[in-house]
Amino acid sequence: MLDLGSRSYPIHIGKGLLDRSDLLRSAIKGRSAVIVSNETVAPFYLHRIRPHLQDLRLGEVILADGEQHKTLATVDAIYTALLEGQFDRNATLIALGGGVIGDITGFAAATYQRGIDFIQVPTTLLSQVDSSVGGKTGVNHPLGKNMIGAFHQPRAVIIDTDTLSTLPDRELSAGIAEVIKYGLLGDPDFFSWLENNMEALLDREPDALAFAIRRSCQDKADIVAADEREQGRRALLNLGHTFGHAIETGLGYGCWLHGEAVACGMLMAARLSVDLGWLEPLAVERIESLVRRAGLPTEPPAALGAARLRALMSVDKKVIDGALRLVLLRGIGQAVVTADYDSSLLDRMLERALAA
Repeated sequence: MLDLGSRSYPIHIGKGLLDRSDLLRSAIKGRSAVIVSNETVAPFYLHRIRPHLQDLRLGEVILADGEQHKTLATVDAIYTALLEGQFDRNATLIALGGGVIGDITGFAAATYQRGIDFIQVPTTLLSQVDSSVGGKTGVNHPLGKNMIGAFHQPRAVIIDTDTLSTLPDRELSAGIAEVIKYGLLGDPDFFSWLENNMEALLDREPDALAFAIRRSCQDKADIVAADEREQGRRALLNLGHTFGHAIETGLGYGCWLHGEAVACGMLMAARLSVDLGWLEPLAVERIESLVRRAGLPTEPPAALGAARLRALMSVDKKVIDGALRLVLLRGIGQAVVTADYDSSLLDRMLERALAA
């Protein structure tokens, strides 16, 4: 459960939940719903949830797959489907897919007729442990990732761990990057658990996956409940993201998966923390070892160049009054949000990382 008073909602986690009609139906208040999915996920799972909604007026929107389609044009396609189908403000959108589908559907729900309900049914590890929880919705702009969006909480999050059986290995690893993030930003015991159980996660052992998902969702729910609109503590969840978003934007959306860019970004944040004298070098070695074992990149793409990467970082939601705030580390499990750092050390770290 994510506790937000009257807007609290359940986070259901378990095997076979797509076959539980009660979970979906209990979150739908009106008599109509629209499922939003993509060409990759729909053939696997759309038929599993459609029967639960047969007594409703039901619509479906199937989008192209990929981060490059996380745009206002795609949101407009959802608006068009809703308007052509004459769906009113009592309709509920159901996001069936990964983080891109969840973000797009949530943003459409936040803005259609000034706000309608939606439900998150995430099917990738990254969306299950991160983007489906917390109410951040939005789309990308050519100049910056997630720069257009809204806070809009779902009515429920339904995480069926069985959906991970069809997830490609690369996307599983990308999701593990966000799992590692929770250990780094405030849960050192979880980080140690990951060091002891990384191979079990990569082998998709059900108990290990279920534990990692539950722990990640609980860590995020606790932070969001304390700071829903990112006025303080919630900004810690952006560990690695300022660097990572710059990589994604610079390469072109979809070249690197979001989790791959975040993994590299977390290491860059850790290395800058060492340069500042805030973090022990041994901690960076532990982080790099875990990231490498997860099959994730440890260095940014040299083709971007330090000046380009630095410029892209300046187009970030964490820039306030011209100052770029970064999430840095004072230890494993001790993240801080700060603009109080030597920018010349940041530039040197970027040059060193890109040279590697």
